[in-house]
Amino acid sequence: MHGKFKIITAMLIFGSIGAFVKEIDVSSSEIAFLRGVIGSLFLVLTCLLLKKRLSLKAIKENFILLILSGTAVGLNWILLFQAYKYTTISNATLSYYFAPIFVIILAPFVLKEKLTPLKVSCIIGAMIGLFLILNNGGSSASGSYNHVVGILYGLSAAVFYASVILINKFIKNLSGFETTLVQLIMATVVLSPYVLSKDHRVLSAIHLDSIILILTVGIVHTGMAYFLYFTSLQELKGQTIAVLSYIDPISAVIIAAIFLGESMSFIQIVGGTLILSSTFLSERLERKNQILDLEA
Repeated sequence: MHGKFKIITAMLIFGSIGAFVKEIDVSSSEIAFLRGVIGSLFLVLTCLLLKKRLSLKAIKENFILLILSGTAVGLNWILLFQAYKYTTISNATLSYYFAPIFVIILAPFVLKEKLTPLKVSCIIGAMIGLFLILNNGGSSASGSYNHVVGILYGLSAAVFYASVILINKFIKNLSGFETTLVQLIMATVVLSPYVLSKDHRVLSAIHLDSIILILTVGIVHTGMAYFLYFTSLQELKGQTIAVLSYIDPISAVIIAAIFLGESMSFIQIVGGTLILSSTFLSERLERKNQILDLEA
């Protein structure tokens, strides 16, 4: 399967997850836990079928970092799923895509990187975009929504996703696929005491429709999507990956509009464009810095 086709398919799958999660009638922590269990099992079986060997020595060397990043992954999922419950998929997705901006803000403290004027411009642009969305789609509760709370959950999820990005920079000698697989397992392990102590009927209390949706989220949106994404990375250039990754938020907004009847005002569209263009520019800067580091 061609690399571009694989990453486009993965991004479209990721973009549709909100529409599925919204229809699952269990708590966000339970969805995150079951997603981790099913996704991990799928990827482990994939490794066995393809006879992929995990680097146990490298996993042991990075164990503490993998626990921390796995915990962040689990909390990131819970908060994002909560965002879907409180606001529209568009608002949740766009606030979640603030993660690269948080990386820019935290990088000077964590990675000792310089905060250049161009990076500051990215932060300001994304902040203006968020302000426009908050004032046109998040200023008050409407219907069953409380947009401010939902957007705050989305931003909180973005903070944890940004922390995963930063922690991964310190992980050595593991491929992206191996790192993700171990992180999913760690997320499941970390979430299990809380979820099981909170509700001992995690499986028995779920309706059949929700079980089908959870299986879809675990197998398709986690196992298959991650597998397609990471196998595509070996076949594509970094710039191509960066551009095609934005199919995820754009498709999320389109899917929400078509299947859930969600709409965005013109000002919200402007705000979303500012956020996505700022994050895209920030990622381009990151990749440029990586190239310069390799050439140095």
